[in-house]
Amino acid sequence: MPYGQTGSTLSPQALAALAEFNAEKDGIERRFAELKAKVDEAMAKGSSHDSDMPVTMDHFMEDWNKSQFWYSDETAKLLAGELLKGATETDTIAILSAPSVLVAMKNLMSEYEPGRPKPKVVLLEYDQRFAVFPEFVAYDYRHPFKLPASLKGSVDRILCDPPFLEEDCQTKSAMTARWMAKSPGSTDGKVIVCTGERMKDLVAKVYKSFGVRSTTFEPAHANNLNNEFWCYANFSSEHWDWRN
Repeated sequence: MPYGQTGSTLSPQALAALAEFNAEKDGIERRFAELKAKVDEAMAKGSSHDSDMPVTMDHFMEDWNKSQFWYSDETAKLLAGELLKGATETDTIAILSAPSVLVAMKNLMSEYEPGRPKPKVVLLEYDQRFAVFPEFVAYDYRHPFKLPASLKGSVDRILCDPPFLEEDCQTKSAMTARWMAKSPGSTDGKVIVCTGERMKDLVAKVYKSFGVRSTTFEPAHANNLNNEFWCYANFSSEHWDWRN
C-alpha cells in the first residue's frame, strides 16, 4: 500500500452525502453573511431597525454541539402566535433559547397593518450570530441573572426552551424566567415551556409559581429531534388540551 494511503475509502454514497452537506453548509454561511452585511449597512447609516431582507432560519445553521435544534416553521409560527395574541405595546415578551420563535414572531409582526401596536420583544440567546437582531440579549443559562438590570421584573410573557435536558440547565433557565417576570408568583402572564417529556416532573416543580401544566401539543423540529418533546403552559389554547 503506498505511503499515506489509508486502508478504507468513502463509498460513492457517503461522498455524495458529504458533498451535499458541505454545499448546504456553504449556502447557509453565505446567506448569513449577506444578512449580516445588510444589518451592518443599516447600522452604519444610523438606523436601529432591521434590514428589510426577508429572514428565515435558513440563514442560521444548527450547531448540535450547542444543542441547537430549530423548530419547524409551523411550530415556530404557532408558538409565536400564542405569545402575540392580545399583546399590546405595553407588553414585553421574552424568548429564552428559541431563536426560531423570534424569527417567526418578527415575520408575523411584519404583516401587521400600519399603526397596529407591537409589543417589545427580547431574545435571550447564547449564540452571538443572533446579535444581528436588535432584540438580542446575550445569555448563558449557567449565569441565570447575568442580564441587564432593566429586564428584572419587566416581562409579561415568556417562552423558555432550555438547550439541555439536564436538571441544572432546566432549573437555572426557570430561575431566569422567574427573575424577569412581572408577577413571578402568579399566573397573570403567559408562560410557555418547551422541553422533553422526561423533564415533566422538574418542570412542574420549578415553574410551580406560574401554574404551568403539560399540554397535548408536541412541538416539531425541522430536523426531527428524536427526544419526545412536550409543550407546557399556564394558559389554555385552541391548539392544545391539558394532559391528564
